[in-house]
Amino acid sequence: MASTEIRLATAIAPDAASGKLRIGALTALVIGSMVGSGVFSLPQNMAAGAGPLAIMIGWGITAIGMLALVFVYQSLAVRKPDLEAGPYAYAKAGFGPFVGFNSAWGYWISAWVGNVSYAVIVFSALSYFFPSFGDGNTWQAVLGASILLWLLHALILGGIRQAAIVNLIVTVAKIAPIILFIGVAVVAFKIDVFSLDFTSLGNAGLGSITAQVKSTMLVTLWVFIGIEGASVFSARAERRRDIAMATVLGFFTCLALYALVSLLSLGILSQPELAALKNPSMAGVLEAVVGPWGAILINVALIVSVVGAFLSWTLLAAEIPFAAAKDGTMPKFLARESSRGVPSASLLLTNLLVQAFLLITLFAHSTYQALFSIASAAILVPYIFSGAYAAKLAITGESYRVGEQRTGPLFAGLLATVYGLWLVYAAGPSYLFMCAILYAPGILFYALARRETGQKAFHPIEAFLAIALVLVGIIAAYEMWTGTISPL
Repeated sequence: MASTEIRLATAIAPDAASGKLRIGALTALVIGSMVGSGVFSLPQNMAAGAGPLAIMIGWGITAIGMLALVFVYQSLAVRKPDLEAGPYAYAKAGFGPFVGFNSAWGYWISAWVGNVSYAVIVFSALSYFFPSFGDGNTWQAVLGASILLWLLHALILGGIRQAAIVNLIVTVAKIAPIILFIGVAVVAFKIDVFSLDFTSLGNAGLGSITAQVKSTMLVTLWVFIGIEGASVFSARAERRRDIAMATVLGFFTCLALYALVSLLSLGILSQPELAALKNPSMAGVLEAVVGPWGAILINVALIVSVVGAFLSWTLLAAEIPFAAAKDGTMPKFLARESSRGVPSASLLLTNLLVQAFLLITLFAHSTYQALFSIASAAILVPYIFSGAYAAKLAITGESYRVGEQRTGPLFAGLLATVYGLWLVYAAGPSYLFMCAILYAPGILFYALARRETGQKAFHPIEAFLAIALVLVGIIAAYEMWTGTISPL
């Protein structure tokens, strides 16, 4: 028994001697990155724009699309072991340095904007106990979030291995309340409540089934962001094959949790009742079944969960610019490491941006849902190009043995690409415009990096794309200034 426990401990923890991450730590990074605030707000977020039928269809589309993306990352981890840092590296290898840079930049934007949303929702949850925190965007909440931000910054500076161990412990702690919620919801589930106005077509505010399904897409994408977590840390994995296994384990674990939470809630409260709940809405659902202690439990679980996700995504956010800077895609200063092997410059810049956006939420009264929608839209570029790269390898035969079957990987790559493009359509113009504003400044970083390496900044097609991106960003800024669009 003792020897079994020792083997388990060494399997799930980073290797003490090498500092490399093993299967358990990688899986915890994937699950810890995905299971953050989203799952605790799923009942309200999904019901706000859709009824039971549309929500079921939305989960079906998401399961297929995200599974294709899982297969893409699983395949690329094995076929391209020399490419590190996941989505960014795949986009660069397949479609050139400018596309690769924008994938890295978009992933980075998604990560740190997502961290702002985590800070907002954790203090929104704390308002259950301390009303002065409001919806997470009062001055008290911003001050508290800022303190939390820099405490996590200090923890990560202590070393990647120590931060990964803390993340593993937090991941286990936050899954338990979700499983308890599912167990209670199964017992309390009422089929007549679930089937009441099943299509919700009678609710004029929700629109057609297609419109309802579209409304669920960014929500379902948000809760799955992080599926590539193990790929991002591929350079720190002890064994390359563990990356694929960690990705698959993380996906199926989270898919089961998410679908059960959102669908079972529809059998406890009706769609209008769920849509009216304050987030974290899982607290309201559990409170309706077991009383006030249910809301207390979920709010505490959310706080633990979001702190863990905040840690995971700070690690991921710092890793991408660091990896990109090491090969000249981003400026060299972002490649600086501390004596403990932490990407210190990238980490500092990331958290300074998070701090700046926290202050913006104070004056713009930004909500959690607006922030996660921006983060979801920003990550679509690296997801789309990861799928396209997998399809490209299958078409050209690069990295395949002679006669090796390529139909499956080709289908997965094309499906992941189409799914990403569908999400772009579902996101709508407001959030895409906001992303253009955040993408445009990255061109300066790209030009600086190219000059540092003595290379021409832009080829003709890249110059056209860069100009178009800047113009869209300027138009979007003007539209926001005049109030025509207002994602925040």
